[in-house]
Amino acid sequence: MTLVSNDPSWWPLINGTLISSYFIVAASAAVMYDWALTFAQEVELVWRQRWSLMTILYLCGRYLGIIYAVVIMLGVSPEIRRPAFQQSQRQRQGERGSSPAHWGQYNDHHSCFITYLISDWMGVVVEVSLGVIMITRLHAMYQRSRKVLILVVVIFLSVNITCGVIVAITMRYTSVEELILSGTYQCIIHFEGNAILHSMPWILGTVWEVLALCLAVCIALKHFRELRRQSSGGIMGDLFTVLMKTHVVYFASFVAVSCFQLSLLFPTISANPYSLEAQIYTGVSQVFMFVQMFVLGPRLILGVREYHAKIVADSDAATAMTSIVFQQRVHVSTSSSV
Repeated sequence: MTLVSNDPSWWPLINGTLISSYFIVAASAAVMYDWALTFAQEVELVWRQRWSLMTILYLCGRYLGIIYAVVIMLGVSPEIRRPAFQQSQRQRQGERGSSPAHWGQYNDHHSCFITYLISDWMGVVVEVSLGVIMITRLHAMYQRSRKVLILVVVIFLSVNITCGVIVAITMRYTSVEELILSGTYQCIIHFEGNAILHSMPWILGTVWEVLALCLAVCIALKHFRELRRQSSGGIMGDLFTVLMKTHVVYFASFVAVSCFQLSLLFPTISANPYSLEAQIYTGVSQVFMFVQMFVLGPRLILGVREYHAKIVADSDAATAMTSIVFQQRVHVSTSSSV
């Protein structure tokens, strides 16, 4: 049921959601800017190379991110959604002879709910893609160890199946309401279940990311110790450095997002979610999430492929490096699967 009201008591909600929409638009602009910034690399390192699993995962992370940003902007920006809603209502008025006073009698929340549904599950798909990228990196770093692969796959599947079930359960306790408040469009999501349950995907995701980082750090330290004993770094040492730098930056961003998400459970924030402070806090969280998923995620692949391309360009000997590549049993080249 759509509510139409000009009551001044709704103004804090209007101001709060307007501020939140500014952060969403800024985060979406950052995703678009990063895509434009790396498009030349993408053409050279992705589109012109032989396709592989990593190619598909890169395209999922990059272009689903752009679609996600557009969908979120449509869902949260009052200035974008209001004209479409008003046009829809004018059509209803012409068809039914109704007046604006009776707009609230019609159930127009379907588009709002569909937007929420698409954005929620699209985020799940991108998270799964990022997890597969991490598994591939760890498998390569551990010299294609079958035991490590089985361990990380089992943990990854357990975490993501559980998260999928939790998301499906929370959908049952989620309702969407459309509001026209003082001429602004508002799409409000209500979650009536346990707040801890709603945050469980982030908690489990944090556990997975911590495990992935620990495994990466352990093998990197072991490898650097071996290189020090041999008194030679070379290509392998440089590649591990690239892998660890991209991994640590990505992990730091994920930790920041998780801390923001879990902090939303604090009574000082959850008691008044539409206050100025809460909306700024949520907005900053959204910016970090967009950067972590849709900027740093694709760069996990681009960074390694760029390194491989540089090695190939600098030395013909780089094609002999086969111990750590992101494709099955082939020599390293610019067409490697990362």
